[in-house]
Amino acid sequence: MEKYELFNKNTKAVIFGLQRNAIQRMLDFDYACGRETPSVAAIVNPTSKGGLHKVFFGEKEILIPIYPKIADVMENHSDIDVMVNFASFRSAYPTTMEALDYDQLRVIAVIAEGIPERYSKIIAAKAKKKGNKILIGPATVGGLTAGAFKIGNTAGMLDNIIESKLNRPGSVGFVSKSGGLSNEANNIVARNSDGIYEGVAIGGDRYPFSKLAENLIRMDQNPNIKMLVTLGEVGGEDEYEIIEALKSKKIKKPLVAWCIGTCAGIFPTEVQFGHAGARADKERETAAAKNKALKEAGAIVPNSFDDYGVKINEVYKKLVADGVIKEKKEIPAPMPPKDYAAALKDKTVRKPAGFLTTISDDRGDELTYGGPYGDKRSMTISDVFKEDIGIGGVIGLLWFKKRLPKWATKFIEMVVMMTADHGPAVSGAHNAIVTARAGKDLISCLARNFKKARKAIMW
Repeated sequence: MEKYELFNKNTKAVIFGLQRNAIQRMLDFDYACGRETPSVAAIVNPTSKGGLHKVFFGEKEILIPIYPKIADVMENHSDIDVMVNFASFRSAYPTTMEALDYDQLRVIAVIAEGIPERYSKIIAAKAKKKGNKILIGPATVGGLTAGAFKIGNTAGMLDNIIESKLNRPGSVGFVSKSGGLSNEANNIVARNSDGIYEGVAIGGDRYPFSKLAENLIRMDQNPNIKMLVTLGEVGGEDEYEIIEALKSKKIKKPLVAWCIGTCAGIFPTEVQFGHAGARADKERETAAAKNKALKEAGAIVPNSFDDYGVKINEVYKKLVADGVIKEKKEIPAPMPPKDYAAALKDKTVRKPAGFLTTISDDRGDELTYGGPYGDKRSMTISDVFKEDIGIGGVIGLLWFKKRLPKWATKFIEMVVMMTADHGPAVSGAHNAIVTARAGKDLISCLARNFKKARKAIMW
């Protein structure tokens, strides 16, 4: 794989943390992209001793091995080159530092928010010293290469992914700080061009592992990417590194750029936006100042965010007219089968009876006692608890298929309590009651019950 490439269709990843939904979404993306093999090859779950995790790859179920340590994965999977680290902010530092020691791991994405800034700087410094690492994060949703691989929950649900044409590669390289806005930008780019080729959300912390400019320079070297798009934000000076790259010709391809947060200028006091780094401590860090400087350096800067898509479309059409981009024929994406729970909720699937007897039925929305679902004699389990009919009432429904009067349910409950097995002498106590009610004298009852009790104790 070339240094400028982030992922391809052969990319294999290890997921640190048993993130069931994120793993399934990655595999659904694989299927929609037409990958022949799943992108998730192993899982690290430090709290387990190993095992297998069952997931769907299209309509088939597959098993992904689980290991307790990163070292175990590296020993058994030489084809893994990406790690997606879902560790908490408490353990993200040591696990990422360990991962950096393995040469086969080319890309490491750290999802956690709240990693101390000192640790972020140490991680970034170690990666830079290694020289062959691409870091994404922290506080990020991740990134993707369209039609090839995506990190975790990047780009949202599958319907949004298909709508944004991410199941096949486009011609646009996109970088932002915000993960949420990257999802929005995927859609904007798809509506105004042939779509994303590669997209990265570097993360909203004050000191992310990689900079906007680093990613744009790398994308500029990729011959499959014909134009660049970026979303900066108020706060920090990272966008000025883009300006320097434009001036030094490290970025040669057309760049559409916008810094969000221009509304901060209308507030009389300082404003802290959602990201840790989204705060302007001086005029140079404001969105308006950075947008002005980007435009002067040669970037295509819209007048407002409303015109963002318009500018992308203008650049794209010019590149098509100049023959730089050849428009792609749309290919329908293979959609993985819908999960049963989701299909049942949408009423697009039906299921044969799981358990049906003459006394109970679980075919409906909830279990019923006393007859089949919908029968006027039946009673739902929620109504059983709501009306507090007790054990006697339930037995009445199951045995007699009708609601019994209170005196009858109380009698049933008394019988259950009397016959409940609480120890070796219960049979004697029960026999005393039975024989007494049968008209036998007390001595005969006691003698009979002593014999039974003795046998029970010996047993």
